Amino acid sequence: MTKTLVKVNTTDELPTSTSVVIIGGGIVGISAALTLAERNIPVVLLEKGHIAGEQSSRNLGWIRKTSRHHADVPLAAAADKLWSAMPQRIGADVGYQQAGIMFLGKTDAQMAMHESWLKSVESLDLDSRLLSAAEVSKLVPHGTGQWKGGIYTPSDGRAEPDVATTMMAQAAIQQGAKIVQNCAVRTLTTQAGKVSGVVTDQGEIRCDQVLLCGGAWSRRFLGNLGVSLPTLPLICSVLRTKPMEGPTDIAVGGPDFSFRKHRDGGYIITQRGKLDAPLTLDHLKVGLKFADQLKASRDFLKVGFGKFFFEDLSLPRHWRGDQKTPFERIRVRDPDVNHGLNQDAMNNLINAWPAFENAEIEESWAGLIDVTPDSTPVIDRIQTIPGLTIATGFSGHGFGTGPAAGQLAADIVTSEKPMIDPAPYRFDRF
Repeated sequence: MTKTLVKVNTTDELPTSTSVVIIGGGIVGISAALTLAERNIPVVLLEKGHIAGEQSSRNLGWIRKTSRHHADVPLAAAADKLWSAMPQRIGADVGYQQAGIMFLGKTDAQMAMHESWLKSVESLDLDSRLLSAAEVSKLVPHGTGQWKGGIYTPSDGRAEPDVATTMMAQAAIQQGAKIVQNCAVRTLTTQAGKVSGVVTDQGEIRCDQVLLCGGAWSRRFLGNLGVSLPTLPLICSVLRTKPMEGPTDIAVGGPDFSFRKHRDGGYIITQRGKLDAPLTLDHLKVGLKFADQLKASRDFLKVGFGKFFFEDLSLPRHWRGDQKTPFERIRVRDPDVNHGLNQDAMNNLINAWPAFENAEIEESWAGLIDVTPDSTPVIDRIQTIPGLTIATGFSGHGFGTGPAAGQLAADIVTSEKPMIDPAPYRFDRF
């Protein structure tokens, strides 16, 4: 977790009833709570730890349409509009800037991938365009990398994960939402075959609808209810430099590094070409669903068997409402930083832009990502449990689309006309 995360003060009092209970205080859950509160729908959000304590404050802050699946672009485009209006909507600065995002290509094969993606979205009227090597040098000067070119979307942007979700949570509270931190939801209660409430470690709340936005914890929560959500964990290590003179305000993704400017003048950097992939029991349970994805990305995954496996194995998978759950044992998951990958990213970046040779590291952290077999989230009702909707499995892309994903989830929960076609996010596609 970044040490600059802004905390939010919330109530310690657990309401006895409400219309909608949201499980999970990341950006998607908070966005849904804000949307419902603005619509005057009673809502209570419960977070086992603290708001934005996990991946919603540990991501890179990119807000992009570039390189998303064709079917996922409308959600990202809707999120662009919500992000740009967010300061006025909530009366606070979330660090949003439409500074553009660029992905570089070093080989003909990499440029062919960028060109293929651009053709796949040509019907969507985006401002994305291919760049020559000379255009890359003009937009991001003083580099020494030998690039074939790149792909660039000027309307993409960034916001600051260490403030955005917190500011949105404060606005949701002002609009009437109730938020309780350090309150873990253990399970659901049902009546006549439909959700009637939730059981927490602090008591029970009656409600009409439940929205699960539990991120990497969603699979375990649903598994206890007899619902199998196919997700597997990845860990991304990140570093932030002290303020420095850098080459551009554009967020840049190379084959083996990425960087973007932070609001304090430093840079957020990661090894874009490598992620830690800790083995778990779930690899045996749902791994076959990921066969194609694992085959395609095997060069990008640093598969490991060790501490994470045994910690995960020690957590229960089934429990009753009167028993202590995994969510109480680990209030905030804080994965170990892979400093080797971070140093690798810095070395690769320095080779491409020597200005980073003088960079001083201010801090580093790691975050746990929940990945689905097609790297696309689930935002849908669970048909076998009437009254339960989920918005999870964002596969490392949830911050950018968070405001729109939360609003879409709120639409589904309340049976409003959805802001975009929700078909790409159906649960039954698995």
